[in-house]
Amino acid sequence: MTYTLLAATGVLVAAVLDLVILRTRLLTQGRFWFAWAILVFFQLLTNGWLTGRGIVQYDPDMITGLRIAYAPVEDLAFGFALIVITLAVWLTISPSPSERPATHHRSK
Repeated sequence: MTYTLLAATGVLVAAVLDLVILRTRLLTQGRFWFAWAILVFFQLLTNGWLTGRGIVQYDPDMITGLRIAYAPVEDLAFGFALIVITLAVWLTISPSPSERPATHHRSK
């Protein structure tokens, strides 16, 4: 199985998990896309540095060859899937605001 196929599968699984199974609907929220833009910027910096210097190399038969800032698009897709799955699960297992313990503030 190629890295391209694995990354595409990861994106599909993340979308189904978010929109159908857990119903967190992250992918429909502008704030998610804003946060992802910040994350992908730093992912491109890190990945570009690692792949641009040859520290990390990819088998050309396992990727499409399309790169953004030296990073294969498969890395961006895989990173996207990891972020979506992590946030969707986090939102699902986190207590809702009504279930969180009350915090008491002292007035001065």
